[in-house]
Amino acid sequence: MILVQVLMKNTTILFNGIFSIFEKSLDKLGSNSKEQQETINNLLDTMNKIPTVKQDYDILGFIYEYLIAQFASSAGKKAGEFYTPHEVSDLMSKIVAHHLKNRSIISVYDPTSGSGSLLLNIGDEFKKYNKGSSPVSYYAQELKTETFNLTRMNLIMRNINPSEIHVRRGDTLEQDWPIFENEDLSTYKRLTVDAVVSNPPYSQSWNSEKHTNDPRYVEYGIAPKTKADYAFLLHDLYHIDPEGIMAIVLPHGVLFRGNSEKQIRQKLIEKGQIDTIIGLPSNMFFGTGIPTIIMILKKQKPINDILFVDASQLYIKEGKNNKFSQSQIKKIADVVNNRIEVEKFSRIVKFDEIK
Repeated sequence: MILVQVLMKNTTILFNGIFSIFEKSLDKLGSNSKEQQETINNLLDTMNKIPTVKQDYDILGFIYEYLIAQFASSAGKKAGEFYTPHEVSDLMSKIVAHHLKNRSIISVYDPTSGSGSLLLNIGDEFKKYNKGSSPVSYYAQELKTETFNLTRMNLIMRNINPSEIHVRRGDTLEQDWPIFENEDLSTYKRLTVDAVVSNPPYSQSWNSEKHTNDPRYVEYGIAPKTKADYAFLLHDLYHIDPEGIMAIVLPHGVLFRGNSEKQIRQKLIEKGQIDTIIGLPSNMFFGTGIPTIIMILKKQKPINDILFVDASQLYIKEGKNNKFSQSQIKKIADVVNNRIEVEKFSRIVKFDEIK
């Protein structure tokens, strides 16, 4: 009975208000109700032509992902709010899934989920190690209503069991995931998962003064008010299991900026939690040309070193943007997963050298 109640509640959250954005945008379907109805009918007719028999790949999910990517490409700067380019997502997924490959079930959390594609790619990659049968629990949090709806639609379109989808609309930094009933803080239960992946807003302001005693930050320090990058990173780290892994996209500045960020960085190094840093090419993301990195962190590492990978010159040009080819993604993932040193490309640095 309790299981049924939990499932019903989860399903209600998953579907409640999911199409609200369409109610505000009916004028885009036509200038009057007749034209709008005709557009909807044409859309339904097109969807009916999609094969419903079992396929080797998820055709409906592929279509949805393709449309999101096309919109992101045309949306420019606004796309950064919800979309991680597939090549970056694919690379992160290969690294995370490799770490989890021997597990029978996993849980994955994205605290700035956007379209939800990064979460889904992790699940798809993990299932390759387990012949597609291993269950994955997805946890997604997103602040903006429209983007939150994208997350929910994307997860639903992939035919994932609603019991494995856990979604919440909220401010990740201001409101940590509330695993409690009726907003009763006394029943709070910390969410921990096998993997956390994220591509948060870069260098945004946040209410740092409020979080001096926040359990997510007390061991490391508080990120500066004008740059929340390390606040997001420490949030992610807080939510992984002891044997878990996290991957986060951040601007280059997190490696070099001083003051409180330097102190946080030093703590992470001392605790041996930074595993890998991958330098990405500029212009990888829609709407921004700034160079970025992928940071891989683990709570427990057997070796006190960091693998640095310089992939900044490894790209192909597509319009205004740079992207990875599949062979380039494989090269980076192989180097990271096997911790290989390659001249002028990757190097393992002992903590003593960094200090």
